[in-house]
Amino acid sequence: MESRVLRMSPKTLQEGAILIADAHCAPWRTSFIDFLHALESDEIMTPQLILMGDIFDMLYGPIPRSHGYNTEGIDLLKRLCKKIQIIYLEGNHDFLLGDVFPEITVVRRESQPIVMDYNGKKIALSHGDSTMGFGYEVYTALIRSPLVLSLLRLIDTIGNGCIVGWLEKQMKRKSHCRNIENFERLIEKRLKAFKSGSVDVLIEGHFHQNRSIKFPQFDYINVGAFACNERYFTVQSIQNKTLLRECSFS
Repeated sequence: MESRVLRMSPKTLQEGAILIADAHCAPWRTSFIDFLHALESDEIMTPQLILMGDIFDMLYGPIPRSHGYNTEGIDLLKRLCKKIQIIYLEGNHDFLLGDVFPEITVVRRESQPIVMDYNGKKIALSHGDSTMGFGYEVYTALIRSPLVLSLLRLIDTIGNGCIVGWLEKQMKRKSHCRNIENFERLIEKRLKAFKSGSVDVLIEGHFHQNRSIKFPQFDYINVGAFACNERYFTVQSIQNKTLLRECSFS
């Protein structure tokens, strides 16, 4: 059974918190590992680290071979969670992680967005791959199915890593820095069914666009990908407004 998986319990977004989305950490992309070392050595300091999903390019709880690709990052996060609060929103490249990170608050896709309090405002946070259409919902259910994962694990074991090896080739070809045309229209369509309630700000990753959009009901922020230009975001208040300050690790 997975441990400390956050369901929908509100938390406090702390001043100086760091948000990182879409680092896509892999043996061929290691800047996130360097960032974690900077946190561990107090070169960079924060009371709270919020991982917005797709932190690893491929990390699947029930597939042990995927853990081997990410041993250093996993170990660093396990050490860091003893000194700072870490909240890990699962993405579509990293999921079913409760047993991988038993001392970290892991938030599954179905429990996102989470709502956090900050200076009297309600801030919703999500990886961002929700309400993507029927086809995507079928896909994401299949890749998290225990039966499908057991079958893939068996094939990968028999095939000496053929599944993970194929995925690696696909991941290496992917560009993380492309601009999405008509992005505002895409988000507006996605969020038609979003019940904002008293939410003041919705922050997501997934799309890698580093853009803010003001809707009538709430403000929308899509944080940029760490994998693109090694950017991360810190929470700070200026004149009672929520502001994510963009920082570069490079």
